[in-house]
Amino acid sequence: QVQLVESGGGSVEAGGSLRLSCAASGYTYSDRTYIDKCMGWFRQAPGKEREGVACIYGEGGSTYYGDSVKGRFTISQDNAKMTVYLEMTNLKPEDTALYYCAADFDALALYYSGYEVPYWGQGTQVTVSS
Repeated sequence: QVQLVESGGGSVEAGGSLRLSCAASGYTYSDRTYIDKCMGWFRQAPGKEREGVACIYGEGGSTYYGDSVKGRFTISQDNAKMTVYLEMTNLKPEDTALYYCAADFDALALYYSGYEVPYWGQGTQVTVSS
C-alpha cells in the first residue's frame, strides 16, 4: 500500500516563501509507476474546486505546473528518498489552501478532471496573509 506523508505547510505573509515535502513509501521493486507516472501537488481552498499545482515524472524529471503558479513555484525530487518538494515563492493570499500530495497519475490530471489519481496524502495547510 502506497502512503504519502506531507510536511512543511504553515502561515506566511504575502511575498514570503514555503517549502513542502512529500515522502512516498510502500512501493515495491517491481513497481514502475513511481518512475512512469507523475507525483506532485493539488490544492483546494474553501468553497473552490480542486486545482492542480505541479507534478514531476520520476523518469526524466519532466515538470508540469498550473497556470496560476508558473514562475513562482518549483517542483523537484529526490528519487533515492522517493520524495518530492514544492518550493513556493512570492506567495499570494490566493495561494491559501489545503495542499495535497498525490502520486501515480498522468500529468493531464493537473488540468482536466476524469484522470485517475490513485494515491493521496492527508493534506497540509498553507495560509498566506496580506
